[in-house]
Amino acid sequence: MIDHAGEWLRGEGPESDVVISSRIRLARNLAGFPFVNRTNTRQKHAILAACRERVTQRRIAENAVWIGIDDADALDRQLLVERHLISRPFANPKNSLPRGVALGADETFAIMVNEEDHLRVQVLRSGMQLSEAFDQIGRIDDVLEEDLDFAYSRRFGYLTACPTNAGTGIRVSVMLHLPALKLTGEIDKVKRAARELHLAVRGMFGEGSDAHGDLYQVSNQTTLGKTEEEILGDFQKTVVPQIIAYENQARQLLVKQREAQLDDRIWRAWGLLTSARVMGTEEVLQLLSHVRLGVNLGRLATVDIRTVNELFLLTQPAHLQKLTGEPMEPAERRVARAKMLRQRLKAS
Repeated sequence: MIDHAGEWLRGEGPESDVVISSRIRLARNLAGFPFVNRTNTRQKHAILAACRERVTQRRIAENAVWIGIDDADALDRQLLVERHLISRPFANPKNSLPRGVALGADETFAIMVNEEDHLRVQVLRSGMQLSEAFDQIGRIDDVLEEDLDFAYSRRFGYLTACPTNAGTGIRVSVMLHLPALKLTGEIDKVKRAARELHLAVRGMFGEGSDAHGDLYQVSNQTTLGKTEEEILGDFQKTVVPQIIAYENQARQLLVKQREAQLDDRIWRAWGLLTSARVMGTEEVLQLLSHVRLGVNLGRLATVDIRTVNELFLLTQPAHLQKLTGEPMEPAERRVARAKMLRQRLKAS
């Protein structure tokens, strides 16, 4: 698991030059129990036991594994956050809950138990594969609902700890690589337009994170008043295609009007990544962004997209320490990160 990224980062699937990944998440709670923030320890253990039994015994997927988060050390929890398999709050050791997560062997799905809601189910796919993700999460939801009684209201739909998740309980999101919109100064217009459509635009690691590496997560904020299919359709037919079109227009503008500056930025990034001896996390993400743009525009052919995508993940602090097999201080990580980049990019 540690020396490669999940299938959702393999750089394949429709529109994968712009759409890094597609994700769908469902929030569900068990009837007869308070929400997690109102439960006592006994109830939390009961929820965990009931959900774990159903998740692990109903054969949701071959070779699925269960991880008790409270038993995992800090580095392992951070690793799961970096791989987008659990949320940052879920990994926080101060949240002394009995909690766990079920993972698919290919990391296309994760089911968190006792996060903000009793169950948070997510499916991740590479590229623009929202329909495939929707079908997979629908099958998982159906299997779980055969044994678990979910809290549901005819008036409000699925009941959730946060009112913004009530109704369908669905969050549809895509992670987009938008370097040209950033370079042409058009990214703020896209963000404003997204907000007017009641969409959330966040960084690589979701809520509270910055858009390092020109990676943006766009997701719906409204789950009440529309069906799951309507929310999905808005993303597939309107939201994502429009953003992709804006990004592609900006890329062509850069090629036509700033060709020398564009190539200089791409090749400077490649030069630094393959020769630097010290490299910080944010710096490497930005350089990889420019290299990824160069590969997708056919202006740099010395590396493939899958390798670039994986380096976005493998250069993160927890992954780096796991790869080297030892804990490191930040200064040591910067040296190790630069060394690993030189080796991986030379090998590609």
